Amino acid sequence: MSTAANTREVAFTQLGTLLGDRFTTNPTLLEQHGRDEGHLAPSPPEAVVFPNSTSDVREIAKICFKCGIPMIPYGVGTSLEGQVIPARGGVSIDLSRMDRILKVNLQDLDAQLESGVTRRQLNEHLRDQGVFFPVDPGANATLGGMASTRASGTNSVLYGTMRDNVLGLTVVMSDGRVLKTGGRARKSAAGYDLTALFIGAEGTLGIITELTVRLYGRQEAISAAACAFADLEGAVNTVIETIQMGIPIARIELLDEVQIDAVNRFSKLNYPLKPTLFLEFHGSTAGVKEQSEAVSVIADENGGGEFNWTTKEEERRVLWRARHDVAYACKALRPGSKIWATDVCVPISRLAECVLQTRHDIDQSNLIAPIVGHVGDGNFHVVMLLRTEDGDEMARAHAFNERLVARALEMGGTSTGEHGIGIGKREKLMQEHGDAVPLMLTIKQALDPTNVMNPGKLFVDC
Repeated sequence: MSTAANTREVAFTQLGTLLGDRFTTNPTLLEQHGRDEGHLAPSPPEAVVFPNSTSDVREIAKICFKCGIPMIPYGVGTSLEGQVIPARGGVSIDLSRMDRILKVNLQDLDAQLESGVTRRQLNEHLRDQGVFFPVDPGANATLGGMASTRASGTNSVLYGTMRDNVLGLTVVMSDGRVLKTGGRARKSAAGYDLTALFIGAEGTLGIITELTVRLYGRQEAISAAACAFADLEGAVNTVIETIQMGIPIARIELLDEVQIDAVNRFSKLNYPLKPTLFLEFHGSTAGVKEQSEAVSVIADENGGGEFNWTTKEEERRVLWRARHDVAYACKALRPGSKIWATDVCVPISRLAECVLQTRHDIDQSNLIAPIVGHVGDGNFHVVMLLRTEDGDEMARAHAFNERLVARALEMGGTSTGEHGIGIGKREKLMQEHGDAVPLMLTIKQALDPTNVMNPGKLFVDC
C-alpha cells in the first residue's frame, strides 16, 4: 500500500471513530455528493461525513488537514457551477444536519442559526413572528450554501443579496481553527471585513458553520401582478424605466415566451405566450397602490397588456412558486435533456441591449434556451436544454456561453451575477478580473496553504 493510501486509511479510521455511522463510504451517498444541479460531469468523493456541530467540523478539519485530504462543504447540492463536486476526491462535509435556529432577536431584527438551515425552514419558523428573511434563490438552499455563493433571488432588487444580509459568521479554517467574524451590530469600522471575505468564497477559504442574518418586518400591504408584453424589448424597457425612476419595487422578474410556455405546462397556468413580467410591491397600502399604478403606466407605454393584480397570499404563492420552479419547468419542456443554467449581470442601462442580443444569439445557435431573470438588478439567466451526448449541440452551447460572457463583460457587467464561478467558469474569472486574480490566490494560499479547502474551484491552477 502506498504512503498516500495508508495516510487516507488512517484518516478514515479516525473519522469513523469520531463520527460512528455519520462517516460513510456508501456508494449511493458518494454518488449523491458527487454532483449538483448543473451540467458538469459528476465526480464522487471518497467519503461523506455528517457533522452535528461546529465542534464536529473542527475535529474533521484537523484530521483532514493533517493527512492532506481535500474537504468539500456540502449543503443540499443545489449549486449550478460544480461548487460541491469533489474535483480532486476527498471528503464531502454534509452540513444539512446542522439545522438549528439558535436565536431570533426580534427587537434587533436578526437571527443566529447553523449553516444547514434552509431558507424555507427559516421563514416557516418566523411566520408567526411578524418578520421574514428576504433572500430567496429558486432552490430551497441552505443559508450556509447561500452565503458561500453570495446568493440572491427575486427580492434582491429591494432587500439586497447575501452580501447585504449576513452580519457575522462562524468559520472553521482548514487546520481546524474556529474563527468568528462580524457580530450583531449593523455597522463596524473595526479592521478588515472578514465576513465579506468568506461570503462568495465558495468554500475555498473555510467552512461556514453558523451565521447571523438580518430579518425584516412583514409589510402592511403586498400586491403582486403578471403582465404580458407584445415583445421582449418592451418588457425589458419597462424594467429599466421602473428602476431609473426610483420606484421601490420589491420584485420584478422577466420570463421570455419560451420560459412562459414551460411555466404554463409545468405549473398548470395559462399566461399568454408572450414575454412577461412578474412583479411585487411592498409597503403601506397607499404606497403599494401608488407604486403599482406608476409601473402600470410605464408598462402600458411599452406595449404591456392587462395587469393581473392580486393581494391574496395564496394567489401570490402560486405565482412565485411557479417562478421558483422554473428549473424543473425547463427540464420538463424537453424530457431527457440536461440543463445548463448560466447567468450574467450587466448595468441596468445595458440590460435591454444584452437581453435582446442574447435572445437573437440563442435563436441563431438553434438552441432551446429560455431566458428568465432578476432583471431589476440587471441579472438574467439562460437555461439551455441539452442532449449531452450530442457533440454538435454541446459545441454550440459552449460557443454561445463564451459569447454571452464576452458580451456581458464588454458592457461593464460580470460573468456571473449569482451562480458563482465553481468549476464551470474558472476561465471567466481571469477574463473578468485579470491582474486581481493573483491577489485572490495570495489570500487563498495564506488561509489554506495546503490547498485542502474545496480545491479545483474558482482558480484554474489551484
